[in-house]
Amino acid sequence: MGCVCCKCSRKAPSSWSDGGKKIKGKKDRNAAADELLEVVPIPSHNFKLECAVLTRRGYYPDTPNKENQDCFCIKTSVQGNPNVHFFGVFDGHGHAGKQCSEFVQNRLVELLCSDDTLVEDPVNAFNVAFSTTNTELHENPDIDDSMSGTTAITVLVIGDKLYVANVGDSRAVIAVKKDDHGHVVAQDLSQDQTPFRNDECERVKECGARVLSVDQVEGVKDPSVQSWGDEENAGSDPPRLWMRNAMYPGTAFTRSVGDSIAEKIGVVAVPEVSVVQLTANNPSFVLASDGVFEFLSSQAVVDMVDRYMDPRSACAAVAAESYKLWLEHENRTDDITIIVVHVNGLLNQSDVTNGDEEGGSSGVEPTDVKPDVTPPRSEMFRSVGSNFSQALHFHQALLTNDKKPCLEPPQ
Repeated sequence: MGCVCCKCSRKAPSSWSDGGKKIKGKKDRNAAADELLEVVPIPSHNFKLECAVLTRRGYYPDTPNKENQDCFCIKTSVQGNPNVHFFGVFDGHGHAGKQCSEFVQNRLVELLCSDDTLVEDPVNAFNVAFSTTNTELHENPDIDDSMSGTTAITVLVIGDKLYVANVGDSRAVIAVKKDDHGHVVAQDLSQDQTPFRNDECERVKECGARVLSVDQVEGVKDPSVQSWGDEENAGSDPPRLWMRNAMYPGTAFTRSVGDSIAEKIGVVAVPEVSVVQLTANNPSFVLASDGVFEFLSSQAVVDMVDRYMDPRSACAAVAAESYKLWLEHENRTDDITIIVVHVNGLLNQSDVTNGDEEGGSSGVEPTDVKPDVTPPRSEMFRSVGSNFSQALHFHQALLTNDKKPCLEPPQ
């Protein structure tokens, strides 16, 4: 099959992918799918990825029959290449949220897999795939995406590099070992695209959006105060996007796929793409919907994942803690989806060189204690200036002649 796609069904798929060792785990009574484990070799750099995923429907006392609108995709050996693998989490919202997340999950992967330039230019491939998927979702007669859509956090593994493409407020985070004792520090691989970010807030305002919390829109608080703190301490009334003279759409994110009405005020489907060089000091990385990060910091998630040898146990622990915190703060929970990927056996280049000089093999497993050779942040994590010309052309069609583009090309 080559692609594992949880479509929020009650029965987990019987097979994950077309490569690697497949191990089926125990079923979590609160999950919408089995916990599944996949061991994927990366022959070009002689290491393995061990990944697991868990998705859990939210608790909605007012709408007990509401479906899980999250879905995920893990595709190994993309284009038949054993060194290329895809991971994605898609968080649908709105009346047609489930349809939107499933459509984007399927179509985005199809487009990436059919792009002959994927390995040579993954950044451009991501941009083209997101733009095309967004257009096709708008044009799909069976899905009303006027007030519905999905966020998407995706990671493409090519050898020992990660290409992280994000649209919305789901998140990817990587663990970085900082000392010989194995202490890990969380490094965000994506930035949540919300009005809390000054650059995103100003961008959507230039497109005509009003940025206000619900209390401000309803007159409870002063709408002229354009400061809402930060995401971690904002409480339950974050800044949202509104049409100039209307009480909709009220999105708390500034980018998504779909949401054709919100697109007119700057909610675009253009991904931010970053490149990460994996090293032996990166024991794991995580992709998760915002249901995980609503009350858990990136550091808390990385610390929890680091406690477990089995990524299935890590998924279950993070999901359970997220669920518990939701119920401590709210009378409901969000849908929760998490992919945990352990990086096993990756050697630093200096270790490989030393091994070769001593007659050793580059396939030898690394020792437990390694010198800290993590490159500086500027080397390990760099944002890529994408070519947004196609996306800009599409979005400019939504604007009047005297209005500035919603998204300026990077300098």
